[in-house]
Amino acid sequence: MIATRDPLWISEADVVSLMGMPEAIAALERGLLAEAQGDADNLVKTHVEWGEGATLHAIGATFPRAGFAGTKTWAHTAGGATPLLVLFDSNSGSLRAVVEAFALGQMRTGCASGVATRWLAAEDADEFAIIGTGKQAITQVAAVLAVRHIRRIRVFGRNEDRLNRFVTRLKTEFGVEVVAAGSVAEAVRDAPIITIVTRASEPILSAGMIERGAHINAVGAIVPSRAELNQDVLARSTQIVVDSIPQAQKLSRELREFFGPDPGKWSAVHSLASLVSQQCSRTLADDLTLFKSLGMGISDLSLGIELYQKAVESGLGRELPHPQKVAPRLRAEPAKSVAGG
Repeated sequence: MIATRDPLWISEADVVSLMGMPEAIAALERGLLAEAQGDADNLVKTHVEWGEGATLHAIGATFPRAGFAGTKTWAHTAGGATPLLVLFDSNSGSLRAVVEAFALGQMRTGCASGVATRWLAAEDADEFAIIGTGKQAITQVAAVLAVRHIRRIRVFGRNEDRLNRFVTRLKTEFGVEVVAAGSVAEAVRDAPIITIVTRASEPILSAGMIERGAHINAVGAIVPSRAELNQDVLARSTQIVVDSIPQAQKLSRELREFFGPDPGKWSAVHSLASLVSQQCSRTLADDLTLFKSLGMGISDLSLGIELYQKAVESGLGRELPHPQKVAPRLRAEPAKSVAGG
């Protein structure tokens, strides 16, 4: 436990300097073990949509044994987003830190796929297909490369210019062979690892495109208005893992349509925490394995707590006045008399 001190503002630059993908994956696995042991709990994500696809999100978790609780919130709009993670002391309720959470969010989404890939992808998998070239795509690639020795990456995206820029960036940053595919089917053909991270509103990946033995990370459809997977992908999946089962039951259109309201059918879905704590891995009997990512507070807090501790140790972050020290006193005014009739 870090001694009481003024809270920190941890910037995006601080986040990037303090944590890389291997450290993020390790921090998340520690957080998932805490969840499995009953030392961490999720606040199920809540969201509201408006306009042309804009969404407001709130997510959080408690780590009482570690002394932290926190929430992350952001508004995703056509003009962008400014996510913030707020860390509190779980004993006193005092503010510990405010973390600019765009890079953190990319890392926690990526490293969740990294954890799932580490346990569920074939150990000798050396090719990787990624569908989508948006803001989350680069960390999805980094996460897979952190847990498997990949020799070639195949990429598909609908926007040709952005696709070509992304291919060039991957070649430069990771030094592996990268090829642009002409379609989803071309990208995923015979690929042992597939990540799909799009804003598709209707399914774009079907079972007939995928070879037996593949592992899939489905990342993009995090609200009920979106879907990336055809139902036949779920039908072929012999292991289905989600970051949060209650969240999947609330927000995943794909899983809700496949399993319906029957709790007995949902028993086939396992949490990422159970995957890590029980060290479940791919078996020879598995056809497809699937990780459905929706984002959860335990992921954000796992990385956020580690970032806060690293910032304190390294002297990074900007100290903020403690709110209780600067809170203005409410002015008390006498009640105005009301004249009688």
